[in-house]
Amino acid sequence: MSRVAKKPVALTKGVEINVQPESITVKGPKGTLNVAKPVGIEVKVEDGHARLSANDPSLVPLTGTLRAIVANMVRGVSTGFERKLELVGVGYRAAMQGKDLSLSLGYSHPILFTPPAGITITTPSQTEIVVAGADKQLVGEVAAKIRGYRPPEPYKGKGVKYSDETIIRKEAKKA
Repeated sequence: MSRVAKKPVALTKGVEINVQPESITVKGPKGTLNVAKPVGIEVKVEDGHARLSANDPSLVPLTGTLRAIVANMVRGVSTGFERKLELVGVGYRAAMQGKDLSLSLGYSHPILFTPPAGITITTPSQTEIVVAGADKQLVGEVAAKIRGYRPPEPYKGKGVKYSDETIIRKEAKKA
């Protein structure tokens, strides 16, 4: 069996897992998350751990994937996830207008971005954006969407980049 699927998911304090025949619900201080449970995968919750097992050997890889998703859900509802973005470039700014994010990225117009439900966006400074939420997949998707408005270019490194991302620079053309 998969090594990932064998490892139990530790439930932190204040986190509850409710297993239905067709879905798994994880509830905690930061919210509630759901995931569909495939037929043939058993989920048992006992003494602060959730254990997943497959009824059919062909479902073992899917069990490992579901275990990783449930572990991310448990972490998300207890501590949450965040992704930091940086704006690099002269005149590139970010500011919050109510719940919307206003971006000045060198275009002739400002870009207004409305975050989906469950996502909070903050701007600690004019060149930093922090996307936070309980759903890891949704946090990454929103951060990628914001980065997509002006991806970093390879010559000067201008654009919206992840804080831990390194831009591989190209040498300018020679005359």
